[in-house]
Amino acid sequence: MEVRSTALSARRRSIGLLLNRIRGQFAQVPLLGWLFGALIAVAVEYLAGSPLAQVLGLAGIPALFGFEIMLKKPLLIPSAILYVLVVYVLPAGAVAWLSSSLANRLATKFLSLPLWLSAVIHLGLFYAALHLWASLNDYRLFVVRLTLIAIMLTLSLNVVNGYMGEFSCSHPGFMALGAYAASVFTVAAFVQDDVFGPPLLPPVLGPFMFPVALIVGGLVAALAALLVAIPSFRTRGDYLAIISLAFMFIVKSFIENLEIVGGPRGFMNQPPWADLPTVFVWTVICVAIIYNFVRSTLGKALCAIRDDETAADAMTVDTRRTKMVAFLFAAFWAGVAGGLFAHLMSYVNPGTFGVLKLSEVLAMVYLGGLNSVIGSIVGAVSLQLLMEALRPLEVLKWIIIPTLLILVMIFRPTGLIAFKELDIEKLLKPRQKPVEEVKYAAASD
Repeated sequence: MEVRSTALSARRRSIGLLLNRIRGQFAQVPLLGWLFGALIAVAVEYLAGSPLAQVLGLAGIPALFGFEIMLKKPLLIPSAILYVLVVYVLPAGAVAWLSSSLANRLATKFLSLPLWLSAVIHLGLFYAALHLWASLNDYRLFVVRLTLIAIMLTLSLNVVNGYMGEFSCSHPGFMALGAYAASVFTVAAFVQDDVFGPPLLPPVLGPFMFPVALIVGGLVAALAALLVAIPSFRTRGDYLAIISLAFMFIVKSFIENLEIVGGPRGFMNQPPWADLPTVFVWTVICVAIIYNFVRSTLGKALCAIRDDETAADAMTVDTRRTKMVAFLFAAFWAGVAGGLFAHLMSYVNPGTFGVLKLSEVLAMVYLGGLNSVIGSIVGAVSLQLLMEALRPLEVLKWIIIPTLLILVMIFRPTGLIAFKELDIEKLLKPRQKPVEEVKYAAASD
């Protein structure tokens, strides 16, 4: 028995040493190396995904990493797992490990570039992998765009519910106003419609004017936010939650009784201009602006108000003005997200912007974690993909997802990632010291 236990402990130590060695090797891979690996993995799927799926007995390339196959046909679980390992895990890991030296050298050279240029290069590689992966399946393309819009909504709501420390329920209303305002702009200006008649402008100009439509939608949402902000921020406590919830129902009822935009039947004929490049660029702009906003003087004043409004007021912070600016800022991005959503679906209905949408966005915010840009991104991506992956379960999906959220709130009440900011400079840095520095250090020793 003693010999067996000694052999077992020795085996465990050897396995632990091997795992630590592998972990140490991959810890030296910079972000650039992982982006190379992701791009090669997606290229492998693009070239060999269909034949491999047929060999493994799958009907086709899995839409979302095989989750829908595992839920619909449990007997194909081994095939789906093997597909993910062969197509994604092994190529990405191998390329990231083999290219770590080259990636570190390139990351070192990028240190001499402006930070924004280095970030653009990394985002270009990420978009190339994302575009190639999404282009293999129309459903993937749809889910990716929905997820990017969800990131914008979650980030904008986190400005109010997280950084400001208030509780707002008005985001579906802002999203609805942005969606309808942008839709009226594009349909009236560039589409032959039964209600608005012939287009006011040449349709060829439409894609170029689409950013203007999104900004109009955001501005309409921001102006409407004044109706909530002016009475709410004269008081303290839970008044914002009550007024914002009432605002959401007022907007929904107002649109349902507005026949010019279809009333309860909905509004359609929006041009499909919310393609993946457009949604991706707007999401990057939203993340960058909100990231800089929360790190700015105004953002720090907002956090001071959240921690202690009386102390912030004593430190000459104009608390009411700061909260109103932040609230209108968040409403603007919710309106832009609504405009993108309308032109992704080519149809909007006031019923879309109700309590269910509010619960989804709130769940994304609190799942990812408050007061964190990266937390909002993780929460939006996680919940959106989870909802899509569990779609084959139909009604059971709405039992599993709330149960998981309850477990997260019990064991991680602050969310998955809370009070942690995304350090872009650290993220883009190399993970290995340059060879010259290593030689110099060895010579000095």
